[in-house]
Amino acid sequence: MRIYTATATAQGRDGRAVSSDGRLDVQLALQKELGGNGDGTNPEQLFAAGYAACFATSMKLVAGTQGLDVSDASVTAEVGLSPNGKGGYQLDAVLRVELPGDLTEEQARNLVDATHQVCPYSNATRGNMPVELLVE
Repeated sequence: MRIYTATATAQGRDGRAVSSDGRLDVQLALQKELGGNGDGTNPEQLFAAGYAACFATSMKLVAGTQGLDVSDASVTAEVGLSPNGKGGYQLDAVLRVELPGDLTEEQARNLVDATHQVCPYSNATRGNMPVELLVE
């Protein structure tokens, strides 16, 4: 049973993307690297923002169960787009997790690994695209 559904409509990489509630309304543009003018956001940027936000929120939930305070933590997601060798493209991601300095290396690694098992984006991408987790 779903607890939430997001709905958005897009016209392609060169057009608008709008959520059903109107809160998201962005101009999309094909990246310069793909032959476009780059004068708008693109799906990879939106995916990176969503993944970073989801992972950071999931990490705070997991940290709470471990008795850790990561209220100052942040996550930066880098989402890459590469040819897949079959005429299409594939995604990959690097998540750079910045944690408070008072965590041990072992605590930090365990937290990030546990979060990767809980985060909905991680669960959706697991086995479908490479995701590298870096603790910084």
